[in-house]
Amino acid sequence: MYAKYMKRLLDILLSLTILIVLSPLLLVLCILVRSKLGSPIFFQQERPGLHEKIFTMYKFRTMTDKRDAEGNLLPDKDRLTKFGKLLRATSLDELPEFFNILKGDMSFIGPRPLLVSYLPYYTETEALRHTVRPGLTGLAQVSGRNFLDWDRRLAKDVEYVKGLSFQMDLKVLFLTVKVVFDRSDVAEDTSQAEGNFARIRQERLDRTGRLEA
Repeated sequence: MYAKYMKRLLDILLSLTILIVLSPLLLVLCILVRSKLGSPIFFQQERPGLHEKIFTMYKFRTMTDKRDAEGNLLPDKDRLTKFGKLLRATSLDELPEFFNILKGDMSFIGPRPLLVSYLPYYTETEALRHTVRPGLTGLAQVSGRNFLDWDRRLAKDVEYVKGLSFQMDLKVLFLTVKVVFDRSDVAEDTSQAEGNFARIRQERLDRTGRLEA
C-alpha cells in the first residue's frame, strides 16, 4: 500500500510545499548562480529512472565554462569555484530536483540516479534499483555517501528496494538530515569516483566474462 500509493502522494504534497516555501531561496540562488557561474543556471543531464526510463535531472550548476586556448573545456577541478564547492557541500545544488520529484521522475527517498552509460554494467540483482523511482537521497548516501565503493553502494540500493517501507524512508530521511548538517562523508569532487564505475565494471567483464561479484 505504501510503496504503490502513499509514497507517490507524499512526494507530490511535500515537493509542492517545499517548492513554495523555498521559492525565495531558489530565486536568490538563481541570481547568484547566474552572476557567479554564468548561464544556463541549471545543469541538466539525462538519467535512468523507474524501469530505466530516461529523464532529465536538474541541478544548479556548480562549474564555469572556462576553456583552454583550443576552446576545450578545462578539467572539472579547474572549473569548480569556491561558490560551486559551497553549493555541493551544503547540497543546495540539489534543490532543483524537487521539480523532478513533483513531475514524478524521482522520489524523495530511493537509489540515486546514476549515468545512463552505466546501464550495461549492472548485475541482474543491482538492476533492481530501477524497479523504484530514483531518490533525492538514499540508503547508500547515508551509509557512507561518496566514500562507499561501487559494490557496497549498489548493494545498499538493493537493500533499500527489498526493504522499502514507510519506516525505511523515515530512517533514511532522518539520517540524511544528520549527514547534511554534520557535513560528514562528503566528497567535494565526485567526478573521478563516478568516472571509475564503468572502467571497474568493464575490467571485471574482460577478466571474468561476467559482471557478478
